Amino acid sequence: MPQADPVEAARNWIAQAARVVVLTGAGISTDSGIPDFRGPQGVWTKNPQAEAQATLQNYLASAQVREAAWRARLGHRAWTARPNRGHLALVALERRGQLHALITQNVDELHQMAGHAPERVIEVHGTVRRAMCWNCGRRLPMAAVLERVRAGEADPHCEDCGGILKSDTISFGQALVPAVIDRAMTVAREADLLLAVGSTLQVYPVAGVVPLAKEAGARVVIVNDQPTAMDDLADALLRAPIAEVLPAICDA
Repeated sequence: MPQADPVEAARNWIAQAARVVVLTGAGISTDSGIPDFRGPQGVWTKNPQAEAQATLQNYLASAQVREAAWRARLGHRAWTARPNRGHLALVALERRGQLHALITQNVDELHQMAGHAPERVIEVHGTVRRAMCWNCGRRLPMAAVLERVRAGEADPHCEDCGGILKSDTISFGQALVPAVIDRAMTVAREADLLLAVGSTLQVYPVAGVVPLAKEAGARVVIVNDQPTAMDDLADALLRAPIAEVLPAICDA
């Protein structure tokens, strides 16, 4: 059952933990100016067509969808966003040697910008800062492709093979990378505390790290300003603004 004073309980448990595994979702980045997807001000709530652009079948089949997606990428909030206090609080865990791994559903790379070692971050949905060719698999910096869009290419294609370019993120209908998911599950089993931050915990298989860690004996702390699908698994449930409560429980 959740503790009567969840903030103090979470703070004490984190201070005692040797292997903290963190799972982050879109909620941690909203204070950096990046909207979530399904919330009241979410990207898909305000613009249902944006969800169609994130569906692989639509993207590959329609030049019109791709052109709209490239226009949207030009204005992505990630290009101007900066890490907030919530991101920096998690970096403090790493610097104290307590962070075992950070699993993120986000594609903005704000965790790396905040100061995490890249090898600690497990990006289950890829990164918006890289583009990839659907045909030959070539990866290249997103900034280089966006320069081509600004120069007038509405639907840029791979310069090596002519294939369709897309963001190196996992779209709806696109398979996750098995090795990445396997690593996320492995570190979850190794955790003595699982801290889930800003995720609705509805997207599988990554949401499965929470019950997996719990079954392996870890305490579970959930931080979100809205209910999640796994609140009943939480040893401490913190319904509070993320950028305020993370520094408090991480002593950052």
